[in-house]
Amino acid sequence: MSKIRRILSLTFIMSSLPLFTLFAQRQLEALNRGIVAVNLGKTNVYISWRLFGTDPDNIAFNIYCSTDGNAPLRVNLTPITNSTDYIDTNVTISKPNTYTIKAIINEKEIDTTGSYKLNANPPPVNYLSIKLQSPQGYSPNDGSVGDLDGDGEYELVIHQVGIGRDNSQSGLTTEPIIEAYKLDGTFLWRIKLGKNIREGAHYTQFIVYDLDGDGKAEIACKTADGTIDGKGKVIGNLNADWRNKDGKILSGPEYLTVFDGLTGAAIFTTNYIPPRGNVADWGDAYGNRVDRFLAAVAYLDGIHPSLIMCRGYYTRTVIAAFDFVDKKLKSRWVFDTDSKYSSYCGQGNHNLSIGDVDGDGKDEIVYGACTIDDNGNGLYSTGLGHGDALHLSDIDPDRPGLEVFSIHERPTHPYGVSFYDAATGKIIWGKKSSDVGRGLAADIDPRYKGYEMWAYGEGLTGLWNVKGETISPQRPRSCNFAVWWDGDLLRELLDRTYISKWNWQNSTETRLLTADGCASNNGTKSNPVLCADILGDWREEVIWRTIDNKELRIYTTTIPSQHRIYTLMHDPQYRLSVATQNVGYNQPTQPGFYLGEGMKTPPRPNITTNRINITSK
Repeated sequence: MSKIRRILSLTFIMSSLPLFTLFAQRQLEALNRGIVAVNLGKTNVYISWRLFGTDPDNIAFNIYCSTDGNAPLRVNLTPITNSTDYIDTNVTISKPNTYTIKAIINEKEIDTTGSYKLNANPPPVNYLSIKLQSPQGYSPNDGSVGDLDGDGEYELVIHQVGIGRDNSQSGLTTEPIIEAYKLDGTFLWRIKLGKNIREGAHYTQFIVYDLDGDGKAEIACKTADGTIDGKGKVIGNLNADWRNKDGKILSGPEYLTVFDGLTGAAIFTTNYIPPRGNVADWGDAYGNRVDRFLAAVAYLDGIHPSLIMCRGYYTRTVIAAFDFVDKKLKSRWVFDTDSKYSSYCGQGNHNLSIGDVDGDGKDEIVYGACTIDDNGNGLYSTGLGHGDALHLSDIDPDRPGLEVFSIHERPTHPYGVSFYDAATGKIIWGKKSSDVGRGLAADIDPRYKGYEMWAYGEGLTGLWNVKGETISPQRPRSCNFAVWWDGDLLRELLDRTYISKWNWQNSTETRLLTADGCASNNGTKSNPVLCADILGDWREEVIWRTIDNKELRIYTTTIPSQHRIYTLMHDPQYRLSVATQNVGYNQPTQPGFYLGEGMKTPPRPNITTNRINITSK
């Protein structure tokens, strides 16, 4: 064979291989099976568990139940192969039942980690209750999850909020508090950020993630003089008070701290990057624009997670990337619009998304209307400006790569709504509006392949498909959040304290769940504490606080599904969207592949869940 023919042959073979074979594996957390069991009433119990992204295609499952401490008995007659849920119809509810799962690979049963104990006479409710120790005057607000102790089960990290203020407003606030709880309600720790961290949606962005690959998640956030960690240790000067007469904090040291996930102890503290510098350099002198923060996690080398800390989006934007190595933060790069990137100024959102937009195995930062490459260089700026909502996914599965659906505040161009190629920023279509405040992308109509999109703004009506065509003159009333809840592949609508199904035949909504006794967060944003796949099969749980702020309720679906999909937490882009959900204006999760009607088999994620101590990068 000639050299040219050999090259052409190799090129054809490589182009025929799945993309992930060309890249190194990403390090993700090692989870257990996440078993959950819910009393449906009488003698019925709904059971759900995780399929891993690393499981072989031919895996099957058996369910075992131990009643009142007796030897476990198999529940299912034949191995379960087409789903990861089951209804046990022969349960003695009056006695405690413990469920376990065993995987079957090549006809051999394998013990798996994790079990679920259904206590005797539980009420027939589809939520788990976590009792809180909320401080007086505080309520649980945004939350996140991470495996803090390395046992394969998620723990909850909660931002407790008292009195907060927007950056544009004067006045004192309460001191932000972060707490951690196990799913059984065990209180782990409390971090008091102190008087020199102002409370508000744009100030404290906290990241919960296993940053060093040791199998246990850390917590990272901005700190200051007087921050007290989970062990009672003070960071900086306890007595310093940098608040001015307006309650703003425009002087004094700023820190970035990584805390131990299990104890809340400060592991490492450094100066915060991006630094404040001259307040007026960010667009005003009274502290509105200088203290607009975002944060994220990204796999910038395609293998290890890096911490992303950001400042500014209305004018100047600075983004700093760190690696957590040997229990220390090491700077990877700093992106600054004041350094050769003037076209990127003013392009940030109140949120951001992370994903591999250019297909090189490494993550980019979609920072509103501009995107930063994995190496810290600007990839492109659309110039479309600031907005309140952003969705990154394979929204149109018939187009190669990922797409972005975004909205824009008071645009000076024709695009109040934009839909564009995530790799290049090329506009695919847009909708004209003088101001748009809400926008959502989710597959809610099976007649049209891909996501549907809608927005609320001046002059906007109807529901659009991926071509930008109006497919219904009516649109859902909800434009805040979405959740995978029932048994099909379409997504449901999540708003305030209820979940609804869009009836595409008559453009109406049907209520599927009302979380009585619960409350939503963040005013008109009406967010839950968290919406993510943290238990059971691939569908998502919703966490709301109760009205009295004394409890969190983790709602999980009990609707059977015949779709077997690996846990969405093993899709790297989805996992990162969970880590950033608490940042700024909360956005719903989005996977890196198309999940909807007419979808192909999800691509096997290129991940490793081994617990490896990283000593160098």
